[in-house]
Amino acid sequence: MTSAPQLPAELWLQVFSFLSWRDKLSVRLTCSTFRHLLDRSRPLWRGFSVVLRRFSRYNRPFWRSLAQRHVGSAAVRAGKRKHLKQLNTWLPALEALRLDDCQDGAVDELQLFQWLRHLSFTSCSAPLKNVDFLYPLSQRLLRLSLCNVALTCPAPHLLAAITQLKRLTSLLLHHDGSLRVPTLRGVLSHLAELRHLSWTMITYRTLPQDFFSPAPPTGLGGLQLSDLQLLDYDAGVTQEVLQPLSHLLSLSVFHLYSVPGPTCHLRTWLTTLTHLQSLSVHGGHPLAVYVDLLPSSLLSLTLCVDMQPEDLHAVSHRAPHLEHLHLEPWSSSSNLVGLLPQLFPNLRTLRIRHQHLSDEDFLQLAQLQRLDTLEVLDSFYRPDPADPSWVVYEPSSRLLRLIDDLQKLTNHRVRVLTGSCRDPLSCDCV
Repeated sequence: MTSAPQLPAELWLQVFSFLSWRDKLSVRLTCSTFRHLLDRSRPLWRGFSVVLRRFSRYNRPFWRSLAQRHVGSAAVRAGKRKHLKQLNTWLPALEALRLDDCQDGAVDELQLFQWLRHLSFTSCSAPLKNVDFLYPLSQRLLRLSLCNVALTCPAPHLLAAITQLKRLTSLLLHHDGSLRVPTLRGVLSHLAELRHLSWTMITYRTLPQDFFSPAPPTGLGGLQLSDLQLLDYDAGVTQEVLQPLSHLLSLSVFHLYSVPGPTCHLRTWLTTLTHLQSLSVHGGHPLAVYVDLLPSSLLSLTLCVDMQPEDLHAVSHRAPHLEHLHLEPWSSSSNLVGLLPQLFPNLRTLRIRHQHLSDEDFLQLAQLQRLDTLEVLDSFYRPDPADPSWVVYEPSSRLLRLIDDLQKLTNHRVRVLTGSCRDPLSCDCV
């Protein structure tokens, strides 16, 4: 290692570009040369998010290192007014900010961030009494997320503030059912740029005719949503209600009940939205109830439902061009994963659980010639079968061996992920 820093800086930067965020942070601690190279190379940190918890621990060198990297995304835990002021002093060009359990009054400092584009509130113990802080951000925000926040302000007040965010392209509003909004047309008619919408549906039993459409009905062509997420969904719907969603490319449904009701409302959605490219279903009826309606245009599919091997055969016939699959059946997937190379030869990404898979079925994934990313969702193990409460949250020796064998079989073509790759700014509900 004494001669390593003598290599050209361009070569080291190229090597560092292949490292994960965690590995980059580890490498910069090894010597001052690497720290200088990493901290002063802005492209290496593009997309990097910092999580800030205890501000009293952060000294000037810490803040200076973040400023040198031009960090543009931060998540603040239990932030106070003075913390946001400090954050703006060192990172004035911050573009994305998540506030967890934000203290009362801190929101007033948001107007300091002149480049803020993405704002997220999550898990706030103190109620959000008003949303007036959104008005100064109306010409900046592109993405707004409100998740698990006690909203004590009146619903009309909240919606009035949201509709002023004319540039908004993404809106996420998850609540406990305390917010009563009869239809979404009042919001959608004011947000012409909105493409992604994630909404809690626990308060709806039947969607009214104008739920998605601005009045009058002749104005349906103005809705440009392409990505829709529905949480706690169990609402009756008709094809006429869904007509305004003609541009929809991605639909995610998180059902309210683990035991489905007598009617599968998803069938109506699939009957109407015949051009979907992405579908994600969590809970609800077994796959067999609606598999015959899956659109042939599907490229991405997430199934966290009850299913049988014959259902996967039906999926392969309905969606022959599938490239991305997240398979997480309610029952064991041990009799399903072995079918994937035969049924879905075009897969590029795959997310599965491995605990009950045989070694043979796991290694058969090497037959997927186009696969480039495999994510193992259950990368933990229990060392003592007699003590199920003892869980080690890291890959087991068996999983590490299987990954090594798979990469050898694919000449290291497949990247295998065993840890969470979630965006720190993303909502924990989905």
